[in-house]
Amino acid sequence: MAGPAQIQTATQGIRQNRQLTGSHLPPLTAIHYFRRSQNHFSMPWLLLRLVALLILCTTAGGSTPIRKVQPAFWYAGMKQDTLQVMVYGEKMAQWKVAVSGTAVELLHTRTTENPNYLFVYLSLRGAPAQTCTLTFTQGKKKMHQLYELRSRSRKPEEVQGFNASDVMYLLFPDRFANGDPTNDVLPSLKEKAVNRNQPAARHGGDLQGIINHLDYLADLGITCLWLNPVLINDQPAYSYHGYAATDLYEVDPRLGSNELYAALVAKAHEYGIKVIQDVIYNHIGNEHFLIRDPVSSAWVNQWEQFTRCNYRPSSLIDPYAAAADVRRTVAGWFDTHMPDLNQTDTLLADYLIQNTIWWIEYARLDGLRIDTYPYPYPDFMNRLVRRVKTEYPNISMVGEVWDQTINHVAWFQHGSPLNRRGSELDYLFDFNLYYAIRDGLREPFGWTTGLTRIYYTLAQDFVYGDPYKLVTFLDNHDVSRIYSELGGDFNKWKQAVTLLLTLRGIPCIYYGTELLFSGFANPDGLVRQDFPGGWPGDAVNKFAPAGRSEQEQEAFLFVRRLIEFRKNYPVMQTGKMRHFVPENDVYVFCRYDNRDVVVVAINTSAETKTLDPGRYGEVLHGYRQAVDVLSGALHADVRNLQVGPQGCAVFLLRK
Repeated sequence: MAGPAQIQTATQGIRQNRQLTGSHLPPLTAIHYFRRSQNHFSMPWLLLRLVALLILCTTAGGSTPIRKVQPAFWYAGMKQDTLQVMVYGEKMAQWKVAVSGTAVELLHTRTTENPNYLFVYLSLRGAPAQTCTLTFTQGKKKMHQLYELRSRSRKPEEVQGFNASDVMYLLFPDRFANGDPTNDVLPSLKEKAVNRNQPAARHGGDLQGIINHLDYLADLGITCLWLNPVLINDQPAYSYHGYAATDLYEVDPRLGSNELYAALVAKAHEYGIKVIQDVIYNHIGNEHFLIRDPVSSAWVNQWEQFTRCNYRPSSLIDPYAAAADVRRTVAGWFDTHMPDLNQTDTLLADYLIQNTIWWIEYARLDGLRIDTYPYPYPDFMNRLVRRVKTEYPNISMVGEVWDQTINHVAWFQHGSPLNRRGSELDYLFDFNLYYAIRDGLREPFGWTTGLTRIYYTLAQDFVYGDPYKLVTFLDNHDVSRIYSELGGDFNKWKQAVTLLLTLRGIPCIYYGTELLFSGFANPDGLVRQDFPGGWPGDAVNKFAPAGRSEQEQEAFLFVRRLIEFRKNYPVMQTGKMRHFVPENDVYVFCRYDNRDVVVVAINTSAETKTLDPGRYGEVLHGYRQAVDVLSGALHADVRNLQVGPQGCAVFLLRK
């Protein structure tokens, strides 16, 4: 029997292991072992032994080999009534398993070439919320693992999803605000330094910092929050960005905890702000325990030597594509520290899909942003979308399809006439409109250049399944800041923001764009800067008007004004569009429905332009007056509507 010193050492080992792995296993039954031990210790030591046993999750023959159970718990009442439980620990594949619980049945178990993994498949058909028991046996050894089925946190139809009525906001948790400096450096994790002067280092922002500034987002008018990934990235360096997860069931403790993440979502909902999670199915970090102790060679795409993804999703569509190029797209590694996952393996596919369902239910999420959408295998992505929609019919999922041509992006949207393989993804990021606005506002007006570039991009909306389900943006965490791309020209910035918030689609604002944040993405960390005022001791606080320059405050109010108008007038959300071929450095389009007509004009010339009632008569006819949305001024005669040099105008027509 173990003495007191051994008990203490073992308890410390489990405590350290939980810190390293994020394991939160419920205790196993320890009664049998307690009865065997009661003749060997006095009562105080017996009590200590019992506590240690409960902490250690003991078996009948000693401490349990189980290190992780994922998911740690599940939910009763899901549409899909089959559950995969991954049990990880030393030689777990050698254990037999049985289950006891109301309407819970063991279907089968699966093992791989790694004896440390056991996959238990359960039927939950009709099973109520309860705590059931998994019993593991190996010869005379026996251990019991409690497994909880929780009640669902909400009705499936209560999941809102996002749509064209929303204005999205993207922020980097590590760079937005530091609400809890005590979690900046954790000795148990590999990267221990915080250095705000280094773009690639951790800066200390966290979930509490976001909670502390939800009022700022609400004041701006944001209705949907997209956070760059929040899961633990226990990598030795460059771990701040979140795209190299090392445990898919644990929030990075430097950002907070699972519980705090759920609290952030709940608090955001109080402000009327939805939250979507950034998810990655293409790759994980090479320090993930699934990589350090590989489940199976089939879980990671294998190459004789390191082979990087070619980042060419067009190869999946190209009728002349070489097979080698297609393979590099879906099987090449995103980076040396990001192993590429093989989602054709059914065990892995089940694991990834369940992880997504678990987070949506646990944190009460409203939607998903899917990173590198074309790079996983297409059949898996369709299966994922179908499964998520089965559980949450109203949920929204937007995919990152970063390609240079409109046709190649549209191919991935559900309902596109181009997609004969039946993609089931509804929402995409509109990278091509981003390029058109960026380039169209900084190059001379011409037959295919300048504002004409924007016109031609929108004129191709017929290739999409639904262009109103495109998420539009001016910049993000991977590209240079729009203010810098436009040469720091405030007027051009206003034009870009006006286009973003008045065109079709779902606008997404990258944090700080509303305050003229600048920077070029070389390297990326330079456009992932700290939000001034988010750290104790910051010299200025740009969360408050007093900390902003006069121009920054004007920019903030400009964005807020357009968001408010968009929110109050459904025509700006779901109204139809009509636009005119740009002429003489002017681009004019309108949004209209059965109630309202809004005319938007962009002028890139150095002269004031009057909107010719003859040229734009089919929009202006029947209306006498117009309200200038940006200034609030009333124009008594629509025949004299003007837009200033290098200006933009938004007119709400009145009869």
